[in-house]
Amino acid sequence: MELSLTSLILFLLLSLLPFLLKRKPHSTTYILNYECYKPSESLKLDTSASCKVVLRNPNLGWEQYKFLLKTMVSSGLGEETYSPPSVVAGREADPSLPDSLQELDHIFYQTLDNLFAKSRVSPQEIDILVVNVSLLSPSPSLSSRIINRYKMRPDVKAFNLSGMGCSASLVAVDLVRHMFKVYGNALAVVVSTESLGPNWYRGVDKSMMLSNCLFRSGGCSMLLTNRSEFRDRAIFKLNHLVRTHFGANDEAHNCCIQVEDDEGYPGFRLTKKLTTAASKVFVINLKVLLPKILPPWEIIRFVFVYLRSGKKKKKQLMEALGGAGGLNLKSGVDHFCIHPGGRAVIDGVGKSLGLSEYDLEPARMALHRFGNTSAGGLWYVLGYMEAKKRLKKGDRIMMISFGAGFKCNNCLWEVLRDLDDPNVWEDCIHRYPPKSLANPFTEKYGWINDECLSFVRIKDCVFSSCAS
Repeated sequence: MELSLTSLILFLLLSLLPFLLKRKPHSTTYILNYECYKPSESLKLDTSASCKVVLRNPNLGWEQYKFLLKTMVSSGLGEETYSPPSVVAGREADPSLPDSLQELDHIFYQTLDNLFAKSRVSPQEIDILVVNVSLLSPSPSLSSRIINRYKMRPDVKAFNLSGMGCSASLVAVDLVRHMFKVYGNALAVVVSTESLGPNWYRGVDKSMMLSNCLFRSGGCSMLLTNRSEFRDRAIFKLNHLVRTHFGANDEAHNCCIQVEDDEGYPGFRLTKKLTTAASKVFVINLKVLLPKILPPWEIIRFVFVYLRSGKKKKKQLMEALGGAGGLNLKSGVDHFCIHPGGRAVIDGVGKSLGLSEYDLEPARMALHRFGNTSAGGLWYVLGYMEAKKRLKKGDRIMMISFGAGFKCNNCLWEVLRDLDDPNVWEDCIHRYPPKSLANPFTEKYGWINDECLSFVRIKDCVFSSCAS
């Protein structure tokens, strides 16, 4: 339903209230450091390694191979993404709890060891610990596992989040932000990753096969604080964070969901309704966030554009309000940190906000180099910006994330000093962006699309590039 002119003006005036009233802000949330996970070279899932994994699945036929080829070619992933140790070892058909915990231990302890060392902070100084892993929730909890490893204090406030999907990282940051309003002078650690090994899909449902093509191993640990004396050591300040949950809508709720297929194989289903759900929840979120992050003069300019527009243009502006909608996002945002969930996600966000290829480059490169690492993905994108020396003091970074539920969680960070740490990108940043993002699957396995070969049995084929 189109909003009336009176409703629009009231909405914009309410958006300006924080500036007019100059309310005293709540406790400030800073990031002191963040550390992304870098798997070992033995866990790389290049074309040959992917072929080995696919051929181990006896349930797949010619049509499934053609679908996998098409999906991988258009995925935006490169040759250097990583898979869980259990998948590399060929145990994806029979995952065990020890395998699952080992996968997470590698991520937890590498990132946390580096984070504590880099920040010169002892684990015993941590007041709040938040761990988010959507698809594995053992007992004792994963947060308890970290507390035991680092012998944290008995009064540490520990939280274990599950089922939150790819946007769980900002859910965790928001939880810390609210905890900081209660606990002053605190230090908090957020650990964001995903359990992929025990959730590797073995069936033939195409909507569930997508997850095997997109999701890869990765994660990040962050150190946050509200201590004012640590401001000079901090690298980011959280200015705004808005969470939107579209779960009341049945199609949105079911578009990204963990289920069993008709044959009883468990996995993660991604339906065609996902893009529609993401678009709708994105608009709802931005209608709340944009008035908070754009300067008053940009909102006033939008009002004048609206008032001077014809009836048709007014309707278009109102339908787009919350997206670009005639608003100049660059007046309040310098960099866009988009969840690298897939090429369609990145393209969709870019189109709706009117972003340039320069703005989308960090997300595209993170997807190409590391794949969709779920809740940890945003931080690989941020790491790319830092490694490319894009982040200067005073810059504002808009983080955009989507997750199962269906959720959209977005926020705005302010850069507190010039940043140039090559971080997890150190060994490859000089190669990015590459001249071409073309995937080699077409060159090596494009012959699968030849209809003349449809009678051939896969098990009788010899894949020389997959030989051990």
